[in-house]
Order: sequence, then C-alpha cells, then structure tokens
Amino acid sequence: GMRYSLPNARFLLQKTGMDQVFQGQATDIALEVRNIKKWNELMNVEISKVTGQSLERIDNDLKRDFYLSSEEAVRYGLIDEVLLPMPGKRTPPSDVVDLGSFQSGSEQKYQREGAPPAEGQQQQPGAPGQGMFSNGNDDDGPKIAKG
Repeated sequence: GMRYSLPNARFLLQKTGMDQVFQGQATDIALEVRNIKKWNELMNVEISKVTGQSLERIDNDLKRDFYLSSEEAVRYGLIDEVLLPMPGKRTPPSDVVDLGSFQSGSEQKYQREGAPPAEGQQQQPGAPGQGMFSNGNDDDGPKIAKG
C-alpha cells in the first residue's frame, strides 16, 4: 500500500459522537445514540478491513482513546511504512551563513526623533530637543543628563 508516516507522527483512534452530553426528549436521545452506535460499528468494520485486526480487538482498543506511535501504527496495520531520511541526500550545513546585506542611512534615527508634536499634544519632558536632558552642547550620542 501507499500509507506512509513520518517518524515523529502520532495516531489517535477514538469513537465518534460521544464527546457531548445528549439533551432533549428521550426519543430524540435514543435516536441519536442509535445513530452514533451504528456509525461507530461501521467505522470499526472499515478499520478492521484496513488493518487486518479482529473486530473484538478494535472494540476493545477503542473503549478509550487509543494512541499509536508511527512504529506501533505499522505493527497495528494502520500504515504501511515510516518514511526516514536518506543519509546520502543530506548536505552538511556550512559554517558561514549568508544573511545578505543590510542597508541603513549614515546616521541612526530613533522613533519620533525630530518629529514635531502632534496637534493638541505637548512634547513630553525629556524628549529629544528640550527639557533637562538637552543642554545644547551634548555631542556624544544620546542625550544624557550630566551632573
């Protein structure tokens, strides 16, 4: 067959339709339960055909959630093969990673630097260009109060 899996895959087999509380009149609940049981039985027959497992084993396995690793799924008959990487196809990573070239202007700009205050807003103390952090002769980068 052509049923494949990757090595780290997990499989979950479970019954359907039993995850919520049934509400309504007793006859409606009985119809719903009968329908769910019918579809679960049909699903078990199909799983039995696909996997080659007996209906009794499938019924027993699906009493609760049934988890399988990829290797267990092969043994159970759910898949045919686990795909593994071919050693000859891999190329070793190089020591140098080319990240491309970065472009920027000659001077570094900060958010809102030199921008006029928006209408109706005053510039906050300590903002570039005014207040105690700027004394006009600070030429060594960020405006820092000197004491």
